Amino acid sequence: MKRKTGQDRSITKHWRPATQAVRGGTARSEYGETSEALFLTSGYAYDCAGDAAARFAGEQQGMTYSRLQNPTTEMLEQRIALMEGAEACRAQASGMAAMTAAMLCQLSQGDHVVAGRAAFGSCRWLTDSLMPRFGISTTIIDARDTQAWQDAIQPNTKVFFFETPANPTMDIVDIKAVCDIAKKAGITTVVDNAFATPALQRPMEFGADVVAYSATKMMDGQGRVLAGAVCGTEDFINNILLPFTRNTGPTLSAFNAWVVLKGLETLDLRINRQSENALKVGAFLESRVPRVLHPGLASHPQHELAMQQMSACGPIFSLYLDGGRTQAHGLLDALKLVDISNNIGDSRSLMTHPASTTHAGLSEETRLAMGVDEGMLRLNVGLEDPQDVIEDFDQALKAVGL
Repeated sequence: MKRKTGQDRSITKHWRPATQAVRGGTARSEYGETSEALFLTSGYAYDCAGDAAARFAGEQQGMTYSRLQNPTTEMLEQRIALMEGAEACRAQASGMAAMTAAMLCQLSQGDHVVAGRAAFGSCRWLTDSLMPRFGISTTIIDARDTQAWQDAIQPNTKVFFFETPANPTMDIVDIKAVCDIAKKAGITTVVDNAFATPALQRPMEFGADVVAYSATKMMDGQGRVLAGAVCGTEDFINNILLPFTRNTGPTLSAFNAWVVLKGLETLDLRINRQSENALKVGAFLESRVPRVLHPGLASHPQHELAMQQMSACGPIFSLYLDGGRTQAHGLLDALKLVDISNNIGDSRSLMTHPASTTHAGLSEETRLAMGVDEGMLRLNVGLEDPQDVIEDFDQALKAVGL
């Protein structure tokens, strides 16, 4: 019997996300391997010169160059698309490569973007500094205010861009309401879903056009490689995004794609356990510090909206201390189990001070407008026993007088 080398999409498209994360997009070689094969090659050979010409002309299927196609990377792209419920996906070299490509591929001089103010520092640099250099204007709004999106629309508005939950303030955006506004105005919505992943939230089900990821985070989930992904319709991915990425080259390596493929196999288990752990740690910290921003806790101002859009709230949340940078750094230095690190989505518990790390490149005025003050700390709760994490925080909080 001939071994199956590909998948019947009429069958696989009905699988649920947890199944897609393990099996989606798998293509086997003639050897019938069960684990995805790793194709470490930059180029491909052709049987004849005519085949090469036909492939470059788009008249023949097949690989031409690993900046454009790679069998391992294609498996990752198909798997993420299936998990997301998207028609197509293109992998990128990093999360910021994904955000940059998702935006710039569809924008030109004279266009206008509306973006949420609460965002990762590099995303704010993209909207506030890079795009204006090329004649693309931006309006920054409080993304939680649905009316603000409507009010910010200009005749040349082409894109709405937002994160939900937002980094690091954990702002929640009403995805359906904002996407409805965009669709009526012919505007493309680009949603950064890195904190939740399709395991916890699927923005396209609420009307999003494009969903972008830092796959470095929960998708790999073990702090090993950089990766990104952009999901959308086949038309957007192949006719708008691909011409941009094929000529600018933010290409994901086959090895990194393979690592993320293996990470996806345990995504559902990890992100749900870490969500449970984060709720326990968050509840403890809420009793000890002035303020905790965790969408899964009833104290979060948008808790109900988060629960409508997400099946769980993930491992990441923020907290505030009254003693500014001195007390925040003191707490970090007193931790013995939790690592000081600006990464998130890792299976290890990690904590950082955004004002001096991830958002240090922004002006103080911009940081404060976002809600990133000197007393804010962002925590990623890992897969350790949550009681050990709680005990570590207990002794560290005592060390800084809390």
